[in-house]
Amino acid sequence: MALNINKLYELTRQMKLIFIVIAAGIILASTIFTNRLANSLADEERKKVEIWAEAIHQSISETENTNVEIVMKIIEGNTTIPIIMTDANNKMISSLNIKEPKTKIPEFYEKEISRLKAQRPAIVVKLGKTTQYIYYDDSLFLKQLLYFPYVQFGVIIIFLLVAFFAFSSTKKAEQNQVWVGLSKETAHQLGTPISSLLAWVDLLKMRHQEDKLIGEMEKDVNRLRIIAERFSKIGSKPDLLIVSLNETLENAVQYMSNRSSQKVAIQCHFSSDEHIFAHLNVPLFEWVIENLCKNAIDAMDGVGRIDINISKKNDEVIIDVKDTGKGIDKRKFKVVFTPGFTTKKRGWGLGLSLAKRIIEEYHGGKIFVKQSELNVGTVFRIILIENVKHNAD
Repeated sequence: MALNINKLYELTRQMKLIFIVIAAGIILASTIFTNRLANSLADEERKKVEIWAEAIHQSISETENTNVEIVMKIIEGNTTIPIIMTDANNKMISSLNIKEPKTKIPEFYEKEISRLKAQRPAIVVKLGKTTQYIYYDDSLFLKQLLYFPYVQFGVIIIFLLVAFFAFSSTKKAEQNQVWVGLSKETAHQLGTPISSLLAWVDLLKMRHQEDKLIGEMEKDVNRLRIIAERFSKIGSKPDLLIVSLNETLENAVQYMSNRSSQKVAIQCHFSSDEHIFAHLNVPLFEWVIENLCKNAIDAMDGVGRIDINISKKNDEVIIDVKDTGKGIDKRKFKVVFTPGFTTKKRGWGLGLSLAKRIIEEYHGGKIFVKQSELNVGTVFRIILIENVKHNAD
């Protein structure tokens, strides 16, 4: 099951990569096509300016063969291309389609001529011994066409982001429905046999009062009841109580220590004189600690050490769960919390996903991989908000 889910995530990642490559190809092809179109249009505009310049030349040096009507139509036909005509000393003679500033600036045309001169060579018009120069700018349409690929790129990026977030939200909502339904159904199915087992334990205690094994059996049945209670709380807002974090962690560690190999040492590190209080749902929070310890034991192959350190920073309580296991690749720091992801041959890969939900959604905290080194170990960090009344004890 784990292998199939991991393959599915890898396939999803590859599909996303292919989608990005296709989108990049579309953008590149569109950019190349637009640039070619813009270059063709720029050549056409230069030809129009050259014709316009010739028309100016014909209008000034009018002869018997000059068709004045056609010449004037050509001159007046330019309504889009900005043009400045200068003399040999770069002094403006006339301008066309130039958008002047509302407040007149004496150096405006000098700057415009310098700008246009830097863009492209002038078109020279000779009138006898007089030489004039025509400088022109790209039309508004051509400028818009040149910016079009960038606009298109921005639109595609926005579309991809919206599609990605919509897909992620839908996928997350579907996953939540599946996990909630599975959890509640599991709790419901466990409820009846657990109640029966508790009744049988009470009956055995009445008949065999001196048998100590019945007490241990009762502890395990109560443990099943707590587990069913945890599953029943998934999907609904749990009640948070102000409890001692020290005692809660000690209970979780004691439970795990009693059920793990003697080759695994689990120890809490905090001051016994100062109790730290926080808003917790004890069954769910203990579940998180147990999941982290179970994963650590698996990563250590049943041999190693788990240290749970508690520290305070301002109003935050920081809990670090450190193991001496195989470690996690840095590229998988966030992926490990994805539902279905697991490196084990057996399992559903839901432990860390549920732990993240319990800490972040139910307790308003954070859980993440603080650091990890292959073949050295991993540190998971939990951050909770400390209750301001922690001095009540």
